[in-house]
Amino acid sequence: MVLEVEAARAQVERISQSKAFRNSDVLKHLLTYLADASLTGNADDLKEYTVGVDALGKPSSYDPRQESAVRMQVARLRQKLAEYYRTEGIEDPIIVDLPKGGFKVTFEPRPVAPVETAALDSATLVPVELPPSSGLRPREVILAVALAIAVISAVFFGYRYTAAEKTAAAEAPVPWTSDLQALWQPLLSSNRPLVVCIATPLSVLFPGTGFFREFDLNEWQEASSSKAVSALKDALKQQTVQPSFGYTGVGTASAAYVLGQFLGQHNQSTLLQRSNLLSLPELMEENVVFLGPLTGSRENEALQVNQEIVLEPNGIRNRHPKAGEPEFISELPTPGVPDSMETHALISRVPVPGGKGQILSIAGNQISSLWAGAKALTDPTVARMLVNEMKTPSGKIPKYFQVVLSVKSMDGVPTEIAYMFHRELTVKQRPAVAQP
Repeated sequence: MVLEVEAARAQVERISQSKAFRNSDVLKHLLTYLADASLTGNADDLKEYTVGVDALGKPSSYDPRQESAVRMQVARLRQKLAEYYRTEGIEDPIIVDLPKGGFKVTFEPRPVAPVETAALDSATLVPVELPPSSGLRPREVILAVALAIAVISAVFFGYRYTAAEKTAAAEAPVPWTSDLQALWQPLLSSNRPLVVCIATPLSVLFPGTGFFREFDLNEWQEASSSKAVSALKDALKQQTVQPSFGYTGVGTASAAYVLGQFLGQHNQSTLLQRSNLLSLPELMEENVVFLGPLTGSRENEALQVNQEIVLEPNGIRNRHPKAGEPEFISELPTPGVPDSMETHALISRVPVPGGKGQILSIAGNQISSLWAGAKALTDPTVARMLVNEMKTPSGKIPKYFQVVLSVKSMDGVPTEIAYMFHRELTVKQRPAVAQP
């Protein structure tokens, strides 16, 4: 059965106006663009570059080999379509889909299940609930990705679970407590997509030799002209260097594993992204969990708050210490205990540009710091301690905050997590516009 073009376009418009798509102009525009191309017979000729420039507003210099914006948004569109047909569109007569492997949108009439009759002893017909599709849900995808990352991390630093611990972890879901709700509700209760963003800081690639990373160099213009890079180029007799964003830390991977387990149980719609590929327009439409330091100027400029506490290469800087608080917190080995350290984690909850969404970030300089930060946001016991310390007289925690945790660790594994201090953050005031 071939559907009429008008009916197909009406279905696209119905989807665009749905709750699932209401807060994403990018996905609405992409759906309309790909649907029009498919209905006019031009979808088979679409290329990633063309979609990026025409549908996503990328500049003519856009290079799909260096940036995966089109692939990411197309994946999000497939996810949103599936979400729509699981909820609002469960009875829609037309199924709009975007099969993998191309940009062609399909339009199919909803199949009518055949009714089989049989001689029954009773006149009662029992409705049968069909099992869900065998395809992976987004929460299962991120859990699988995070699990794969964590397996690599575990091999790297020799951390092992016993078979009993594995079984217990798999069979005992984390309870959704009021403390966890206080920490996560702004991110999980809205219709905005949730993105777990993995920090991939800038490294300098010396082709054929290796990579160089300097903590304070996070913009390519600064890194490529730094004295350290110039000295290495001379020493290696290297003529050219290139930017690279291909690596993340073991601590970030460990935090991703912890969050993957938690979000797999409590959130139905989660995406995974690298920090260097998260554009400002995408950030404005999403809630983001950021793992690792906010290093680039793009991320810091996007924040709508004045940060009271900042991560530095050797510790955490308290910009305005109160009585009894340290101005700088260093990472220290535990005296007399080999392979033991006291490290620190910085957790921040801040608004995204425009103030409609949330960024929840976990930062630290050590493997155990990020791991402990993720645990504080997912373990009911640690979350209770965190919420109790941050409660205001109203009984609630601040809407936007930064909190520093002390973390004792052994062999990179957090063994004890304690609250140190926190700050309530205020939204930056936009400069007044002069009236003519």
